[in-house]
Amino acid sequence: MTAELKAPHVLREDAFLADGERGALIGPRGDIAWMCMPGWDSDAVFGTLIGGAGFYVVTPTGRFVWGGYYEEGSLIWRSRWVTETGIVECREALAFPGDPHHAVLLRQIRVVEGRAQMHVHLQPAAQFGRSPLRRVQHGATGTWHGEAGALQLRWRIGERAHVTGDTPGDRALTAHLEMSEGDSHDLVLELSDRRLPDVPVDAAGAWADTQTAWQKAMPTFGPLAAQRDAAHGYAVMRGMTTAGGGMVAACTMSLPERADEGANYDYRYVWIRDQCFAGLAVAADGPHPLLESAADFVSARLLEDGASLMPAYTTAGETVPGERRLDLAGYPGGSDILGNHVRAQFQLDAFGEALLMLAAVDRHGMLADDHARAAAVAVAAIEQNRHRDDAGIWELKDRQWAHSRLMCAAGLRAVATREMAGFDGSSLGALADTIIAEVSRTCLHPSGRWQRAADDERLDAALLLPALRGALPADDPRSVATYRAVRDGLGRDFYAYRFPPEAGLSGTDSAFLLCGFVMAMASAQQGDPVAAVRYFERNRSACGPPGLFSEEYDIRQRQMRGNLPQAFVHAVMFEASSRLAAAGQ
Repeated sequence: MTAELKAPHVLREDAFLADGERGALIGPRGDIAWMCMPGWDSDAVFGTLIGGAGFYVVTPTGRFVWGGYYEEGSLIWRSRWVTETGIVECREALAFPGDPHHAVLLRQIRVVEGRAQMHVHLQPAAQFGRSPLRRVQHGATGTWHGEAGALQLRWRIGERAHVTGDTPGDRALTAHLEMSEGDSHDLVLELSDRRLPDVPVDAAGAWADTQTAWQKAMPTFGPLAAQRDAAHGYAVMRGMTTAGGGMVAACTMSLPERADEGANYDYRYVWIRDQCFAGLAVAADGPHPLLESAADFVSARLLEDGASLMPAYTTAGETVPGERRLDLAGYPGGSDILGNHVRAQFQLDAFGEALLMLAAVDRHGMLADDHARAAAVAVAAIEQNRHRDDAGIWELKDRQWAHSRLMCAAGLRAVATREMAGFDGSSLGALADTIIAEVSRTCLHPSGRWQRAADDERLDAALLLPALRGALPADDPRSVATYRAVRDGLGRDFYAYRFPPEAGLSGTDSAFLLCGFVMAMASAQQGDPVAAVRYFERNRSACGPPGLFSEEYDIRQRQMRGNLPQAFVHAVMFEASSRLAAAGQ
């Protein structure tokens, strides 16, 4: 049974728990197979997702079928199993908001109908499995203590568990619970990289505080085309945002975008562009807290690094580590890459995205002095670097990408229109005009659409964004031609690809969900409400029962690909929901 519980699932079956400082994935067998500790980019303590050791299971014995749902406006998940003897649920959460050094995993089993026999197995292994559970001691009132690497552990189960495992590497705590209808049972796991508090966490109090904190964290939204899903997207983004304001791109690392093709990356860091996407998305609905936190984090990085702004940072605002292998099996079809090569890249479009977000902050009356100073830094960086080769939005070989320059023009126009922070709007508008004219000379395809670069005539769905963000009007012939070309050349059954692979679209079956939601917004902007709704609904369905989105979606197999959950997909889904509702669609 243990080997079965360690087996990974297709991504659509995984739910996501988060407290802002870390996240966990939980599968349909009640198996927590991924969680890093103490923070998002720390080593995993539960790492079976990518072939390491360490997992935590609460599951029925015998035959069952699985379901589950999130409690509204939160990341409190309820695993639900229908067994041969009854119906049982397990309420799951990371105590929210999280402490950077002290994680609390709450699990509450409740028999809804009939009776249930539950198997519980706790086997932490820090440092991606290299440091198994040790120094296990049984305390009073059903409490166990132990260590895993530098982590301290306290587990309150309230029943007599026992130590299993013939070798130190196999050591675990297990228990068997027999429960009847109406029974409930709490399990509280505390993990810390410091000394644990003297007083154990009280389950009832932690549940009440977590539920209240989620209620306070979720704002009141305006009209949204998909109210429940958009609100859930906001909750996902909030769960991925630390107290310092940094929102990680994804909870996981090394999950394959395409099986056995080397497309495996560590996304447990804060991408400046993704953070701006999130800020702009929530700004479409209102001055919500995630807009302010995004502006604060991005502004701090601009003020510290100026034109040397890196594409991504740790949640602490530090340099992302370089890539290395962990000698693990990896997720099937994937690998075990830790760190990210993005640390060495220059991405020009991030400055334009930052200006767009800061203009939205100003529009909502939230602009602080640091935000204004950061905007000035971004403008100067664009002036100095607009002719410099960069890696672009898709982090490819350095060249002068059309999208990067057009997004800088969009950011300049946004700031100029607001006349914010003492900028000379006319001079910024003139600079935007100059950039667009330069891109038109080098990157306008003979058909009248934008092309990726002067030496790359291919389509790129990212080139829909300049018109959406105001670099040039929606009815400009270049905008219209680009929309039609992307629709006809990169659309597949109302999904969308980023760009044609070298071998043609038949070389991959994975659509890019961000681009699908961008197509929904672009269709609405171009006056095609039917296409807008079809793109929105098609891409909104590209998830599993927990309503989470990964980066890509395999159209042929109807499977999610890439790291999970992908924050920028939830962001653009939220924005598309807001924009379509505002357009009456």
